[in-house]
Amino acid sequence: MDDKAKILLVDDREENLIALEAILSSLDQELVRARSGEEALKALLTDEYAVILLDVIMPGMDGFETARDIKRRKKTRDLPIIFLTALNSDPDYAFRGYAAGAVDFISKPFDPWVLRAKVSVFVELHAKNKQLREQAALLREQAVLLRDQAALPNVRPGEDTDRDLRHRLDERLTPVEEQAKVVGKRIPRAHRDEYDELIHRLTGLRRALDGEERPPA
Repeated sequence: MDDKAKILLVDDREENLIALEAILSSLDQELVRARSGEEALKALLTDEYAVILLDVIMPGMDGFETARDIKRRKKTRDLPIIFLTALNSDPDYAFRGYAAGAVDFISKPFDPWVLRAKVSVFVELHAKNKQLREQAALLREQAVLLRDQAALPNVRPGEDTDRDLRHRLDERLTPVEEQAKVVGKRIPRAHRDEYDELIHRLTGLRRALDGEERPPA
């Protein structure tokens, strides 16, 4: 299984794409090119990305239009966007960019260390979120199984079996809860709704495991 995150690089100039790839190659993630806003939107239809590096000035659909379309889609509305701008760009670009949903701006020419550091944060958050979602889904399935077993009149598990299963579920849930707290301290605003939903599910699982209520669907 390939655990590499996808990073979408959107720029109409070949030399800029080459520079981005050279700087980000050391992160050892999958770098995907898009030469226009339209091409970027097509790429987002089929794959999941950790972050988008989006050039502001492009022929046809510019970066602001592209960002607005990305934020209109339910699937990609929480996807972090870092705008790439010229050093002497219009000061109004920052306001327009944040209004369009950008989480940050980076000026050309890029500082390699700054660019890598910012992108790596979103790659790490993407990986943590994915891992938490997978663990939460597994725990939810196991909690439902525990509930269903206890509800069967003729196949009710014994007290020891029930206690053992709850203990194993608790051993799995506790580190997930601890990891979620760590991620929550660094989660960007763009992922806050997704994070809050995850916390809601984890809370429901904990209550279900403690026998307080049914686990969330």
